[in-house]
This record gives sequence, C-alpha cells and structure tokens, in this order.
Amino acid sequence: MKIHLLYCRVPNHVLELPDICGALSSEDGEAKKHRYIEWFNKYVGEKYKGCLTGEDCYYFRCSFVHQGTSQHPKSSYSRVLFVELTATSNIFHCNILNDALNIDVQIFVMDILEDVEKWLDEVKDTEVFKKNYARFMKRYPDGLSPYIIGVPFIS
Repeated sequence: MKIHLLYCRVPNHVLELPDICGALSSEDGEAKKHRYIEWFNKYVGEKYKGCLTGEDCYYFRCSFVHQGTSQHPKSSYSRVLFVELTATSNIFHCNILNDALNIDVQIFVMDILEDVEKWLDEVKDTEVFKKNYARFMKRYPDGLSPYIIGVPFIS
C-alpha cells in the first residue's frame, strides 16, 4: 500500500491555514468552526462562488485531516476529486461531477496561500494578532533558554 504517497499529494496543511488564521485573529487565540468558515468565505470564497463554501471546505478539512478521506456526511458533495497533476495537460477545476466536487490541487493551494498573505498584510499590526503570534510556533536557530541552548529547534 502507498498510503503515505497519496496523503502527501493532497494539500492537508493548506486546509489547516484558515483555522490558524482565524485563531490568530481572535481575542482568545483559538480555532473554531465558525472562524474557519468566516475566514474562508471572506478571503477565498469569491474565487469558489457557487462551488466551494467555507462550510464545505471546513467539512473537507475535517474529513481529510482526521479520517484521511474526502467524504464528510455533512458536506454538500459526496466527495472531493483531485485530478493528478501529471495525468493531463487540461485543467479540471471547480467542476461538479454528479454529486462530487472537482478541484485542481495547484490552483487550490495557490489560492489559499495568496489569500493568507493578503490576510497577514491586513492583521499583522493589530494588537490581537501580535498577542496571539507571540505564542505561535517558531524556529529558534540558537535554542531557547532554559530548555535547549545552541541547537536549532521549533517550538
């Protein structure tokens, strides 16, 4: 079986970014379903109007990240379909095929990343963001006293 290869081809970390952005923008610094949906609809939703809502993206994120599937019982679609990048020179994106949603992986990843950058420009100077970012996972190239000194790590 090649589960690890299949899993790596789908943008699981990109699906988590709306959660992170929503949390970093909130007073309590926590990810919540409604924050994910609101963030997606505000920043990415226009690109997927009539195809992918924040709620459906949230359900896809939940099913993929937690169960390794593209099928969620609360989704508007029976599943999400990705055509493999090397399978064709055609682009298949934002298509509804019977009861399934087809999304181009590269376009989807680039859309999310582009909108994360837009969002960051908007919030980076706010007090809420600064407070939450202080606790955000970071790389410490020289360690972090009193835990580890002289060795790079992430915490």
